[in-house]
Amino acid sequence: QVQLVESGGGLVQAGGSLRLSCAASGRTGSSYAMGWFRQAPGKEREFVAAIRWSGAGTNIADSVKGRFTISRANAKNTVYLQMNSLKPEDTAVYYCAANPTTRAVPTISRLYDYWGQGTQVTVSS
Repeated sequence: QVQLVESGGGLVQAGGSLRLSCAASGRTGSSYAMGWFRQAPGKEREFVAAIRWSGAGTNIADSVKGRFTISRANAKNTVYLQMNSLKPEDTAVYYCAANPTTRAVPTISRLYDYWGQGTQVTVSS
């Protein structure tokens, strides 16, 4: 089992920044992918970014490329999502997810086995 806890969400004005954190505990390991997804009211959950726990490998959605960055701190078992130049359309609940067996960086939500509870990000215009 893997437990994921997100933090760092909140209310920010358009153009501002937030950094989300996802702390993982339990059966973590090197063959791991961590992803961020988001879901706005009335919309389907969409991929934002993903990273391998070890080695190289990231994926960033086109809608946030150049504004969002995903990184990790292995010693802290934590993955971060740095969000800059936020827009009102970035408003959503952001979820952290983990796939403990893949060597890829999946962009499809059903390929992730573990999910956090989500953290709300609201961007005002």
